[in-house]
Amino acid sequence: MADFSLSPAVSLPVSGDQLFVGLDLEGLKPQIAAHIEVLRERVFESTKFLPQFDLLLSDLLQFHREVKPSQVVVSVERMLLYGKNLFSPLFSHSKFISLDSSPKSADSRGAYNAQLVEDVRFIDQPCESVRCEPNNLRIAGSSADYILVPNLVHHVEDQQGLWSEVSRVLKSGGMLYVFEPTIRELHQVPDDFLRYTPNGLKSTLAKFGFGEAKIRVTGGPFTAIAYCWNQALQYIHPDKRDDWSNWFEGHFKELTVLENQFTKNLVRGHTSFPTAFSLLATKS
Repeated sequence: MADFSLSPAVSLPVSGDQLFVGLDLEGLKPQIAAHIEVLRERVFESTKFLPQFDLLLSDLLQFHREVKPSQVVVSVERMLLYGKNLFSPLFSHSKFISLDSSPKSADSRGAYNAQLVEDVRFIDQPCESVRCEPNNLRIAGSSADYILVPNLVHHVEDQQGLWSEVSRVLKSGGMLYVFEPTIRELHQVPDDFLRYTPNGLKSTLAKFGFGEAKIRVTGGPFTAIAYCWNQALQYIHPDKRDDWSNWFEGHFKELTVLENQFTKNLVRGHTSFPTAFSLLATKS
């Protein structure tokens, strides 16, 4: 297993001219860099109001560099939402398996986000895909070197079943990667069940045979304000929404600058306000 260590926490964008602030693109093929650009601009909108997703992309790019051709990468995700796999292009040099854990309620909605990946820069990389429940991963035990759970955990009702299955599928010494928000609206209702804190998830995973975990956090109170304001815009009548939306777009960059300028709570100790985190843990 490679000695994988996560890079320092991602910086927030402070200028619209700096598209890839916080992402290390050195040595990437132009096609991969363009694919990441689509994910930032259209899928995760991290250049507009969700900068926390740059943490996910930053981590995945490091996996892209570290994973070896002989290794198996399993992603537990919701592929049905897009109709195409978002991350398989990053692992075309290895064996990549998508375990599509889209709920049954998603069948009627279909790939309602498909328009987000309709872009010539998006790489439509076919991959092995298996539709399954998160508590019944249809893959052999001790078969994966890496398991990725990107932005999915809060949609899983049976947490014990999920982590038991992840532990079963991972090889001894295999690595589990999780990305989760700490602040999100209730979405994809009714399939939205919980929010972990970083230490809460770390404590939970220890019960399933995972050792020391490395945690990265991103965001803070200013980008939390930006996120909540973007949600609030959706409650305003369309006749007035454009005016408020223009105001928000004009102030979003100011909030991200403040985020970088004021990074510590000066009133309450042992307090922080991340908007998302990632965790990397090794199976014992």
